[in-house]
Amino acid sequence: MSTPRVKINSFDFQPGRVIGGKYVIDGKLGAGWEGEVYRVIEKRTGIHRAAKLFFPQRNVRDRAVTFYAKKLERLRSCPIVIQYMHSETLRYRGVPVTCLISELVDGELLSSFIKRQRGKRLATFEALHLVYALACGLEAIHRVREYHGDLHDENVLVSRRGVFYDVKILDFFQWGSPTAAHFRDDVIDLVRILYDAVGGKARYAAQPAQIKAICRGLRRGLIGKAFPTARHLREYLESFHWED
Repeated sequence: MSTPRVKINSFDFQPGRVIGGKYVIDGKLGAGWEGEVYRVIEKRTGIHRAAKLFFPQRNVRDRAVTFYAKKLERLRSCPIVIQYMHSETLRYRGVPVTCLISELVDGELLSSFIKRQRGKRLATFEALHLVYALACGLEAIHRVREYHGDLHDENVLVSRRGVFYDVKILDFFQWGSPTAAHFRDDVIDLVRILYDAVGGKARYAAQPAQIKAICRGLRRGLIGKAFPTARHLREYLESFHWED
């Protein structure tokens, strides 16, 4: 199949709409370069799922779907990864569209979660808890020789559980076979999440030493030297000493 002549840049499905004859749209979860993700309800069982619908021009010959499904399958043992179930083909305005059905997890996008907090930012200890949860998850992904490739606050789902954060990550990207540089870039992206979560550039000068020791002014070389892997960042977060 060649590149589709009809380009779809938004599905904009509204709650109540039935897709594929099997799923009722319950709400939109997010959108990205490849497509959109919706919360859906199986008509037959009433069970809630997540459905990622790929824009046809971003999924020529189902390459994007195949890549994504295989990667999720390889990462089934990683608790930070949403569990893939199966794929479906439906038609939208006469165009075949492929979607992946996966588990639906509780939580909201990290970007939205932070905006709801006082001052639209996280306190130091909360931010470090969040980054620790993500570092542990990334370490598990890297351990099986995989990487994320585009980690940011729009593809992290977060929910609170006691003093902990439960996190899931979305939208893996493929920038070639895994290398040490890919793993390092994931860690640098994670440090950027911390930087933004505590207030970004406007608040950085006033941040405590615990934050600055990790963010290092967002200088990639310094971050990569201090934390070449997710394991190094995780171990640092478990052992550093608090300073007044």
